[in-house]
Amino acid sequence: MAATTHTVTNQPPPLVGYDVFAADAALAEGVGRHVPPALLEEARGELGELGRAAGSAHAQRWGALANEQPPVLRTHDRYGHRVDEVEFHPAWHRLLGHAVSAGLTDAWSRPAGHVRRTAGFLVWTQAEAGHGCPLSMTHAAVPALRADPALAAEWEPLLTSRVYEPGLRPVAEKPGALAGMAMTEKQGGSDVRATTTVAEPLSSDGEYVLTGHKWFCSAPMSDAFLVLARTSGGEGELSCFLLPRVLPDGSRNSFRIQRLKDKLGNRSNASAEVEFDGTTWARRVGEEGRGVATIIEMVAATRLDCVTGSAAVMRQAVAQALHHTAYRQAFGRPLADQPLMRNVLADLALESEAATALALRLAAAYDADTEQERAFLRMAVPAAKYWVTKRCTPVAAEALECLGGNGYVEESGMPRLLRESPLNSVWEGSGNIQALDVLRALRREPTALHAFLTEIGTARGADHRLDAAIKEMLTELADLEGIEARARRLAERMALVLQGSLLVRYAPPEVADAFCASRLGTDHGASFGTLPPTLGLRAIVERARPVVDG
Repeated sequence: MAATTHTVTNQPPPLVGYDVFAADAALAEGVGRHVPPALLEEARGELGELGRAAGSAHAQRWGALANEQPPVLRTHDRYGHRVDEVEFHPAWHRLLGHAVSAGLTDAWSRPAGHVRRTAGFLVWTQAEAGHGCPLSMTHAAVPALRADPALAAEWEPLLTSRVYEPGLRPVAEKPGALAGMAMTEKQGGSDVRATTTVAEPLSSDGEYVLTGHKWFCSAPMSDAFLVLARTSGGEGELSCFLLPRVLPDGSRNSFRIQRLKDKLGNRSNASAEVEFDGTTWARRVGEEGRGVATIIEMVAATRLDCVTGSAAVMRQAVAQALHHTAYRQAFGRPLADQPLMRNVLADLALESEAATALALRLAAAYDADTEQERAFLRMAVPAAKYWVTKRCTPVAAEALECLGGNGYVEESGMPRLLRESPLNSVWEGSGNIQALDVLRALRREPTALHAFLTEIGTARGADHRLDAAIKEMLTELADLEGIEARARRLAERMALVLQGSLLVRYAPPEVADAFCASRLGTDHGASFGTLPPTLGLRAIVERARPVVDG
């Protein structure tokens, strides 16, 4: 009789067939906190539907296929005509279509729209992160286009539409459109003041032709792009332009895709190098010479999506680790019940919850749209973008380790999360840019610091470690000598204090206690899994663990 050698035991079931939204207590509670009661049932219904789709087997398959079959550049058709098109796997279009239909490009036209969209973005990104780029840019283009009422009237209904229709055609013939942006150049990177692209005016007011290049242009099959270029023969200040892929008469605009980037992660999304040949037609957005001021609202909105996208990657990585360790047996009991593993899991769960709470608070500030909240965002967004995106990679790596060798193989999905994890720390300005932006707000906008201190001040007196951290932060702020070299330290401290104030106010006591002890106090090591063992670690783990019905 042949021996049976392949009976599979002690392996967890796949984390599939669950509601990604409802299984995330921190997210669900945050939505309940920030969405007005009259809208809450509707919002929960929409997010539950999206959550069940994100946790389904078919969405997970779409995500895997979109990454296994990355986009392909076609510069010419079979007859030799220049076409400059990028072909995506059908799974990419399914992911993007579902996201657009769920309203993930529209936060501007509905009440509590930013909180609802941020929560949805956090949920759906867990199915696949790469297609979040065109969603983010399309959403963020709206405030920039509002600098030109005529352009906004033409484009905003298309960008906020819930209809996704791929393919290059005049936008007047399409029920919905996507927008991208192309800012950075070879010689400049984040220093957009080094832009060399030139815009020459045409006879019609507001129309120009562009000559130059862009080093990073994401989602090049979008219908239009916001770009920066210099007027006055290249000697003038930067202006902002809307560059459509297809001209109103149906002809293709000159938009030369030189190559696609071969990236570490974000494989499903196309990032291209593009050139404009002197006949590339564009329309100016806003005043001439005010390009940076015009584009700044778009940059701020995409930075919030960097925070949200990192929170989503963290949440999915932690959910996978929690799920695996709840089923995997070692030394006679589940891994999650082992004291040391429980410490690791609780530590990871704290990081995930803090990121989620912060992303939703920023979104709520966008919805409030008061002078006080706008000032708060001016400082809180770069601090949050700096810190949350930096925490994503160590969280993903530690969560992968919780699965052991199983997590190191592609089929687990963990390598894809790990490759994705550094992206948002680079996108829309790397860490130094964000830290310097915090300093810029401190120096130029005193109302921003006041709004930030008012926000964290609402939690003063609730935890002595938070109070001490606030005091330390104020000491840092009082000493401006050599502050640029300390900018990262300051941004980190501000983000942690803000997260601590949110958790002290809104999270369960065991979560707030553990966060304040480890992130604001001194009772923590340099790696995950070094929380004080006297804390309520079991409750933290159980709160974060996704439960699959049935």
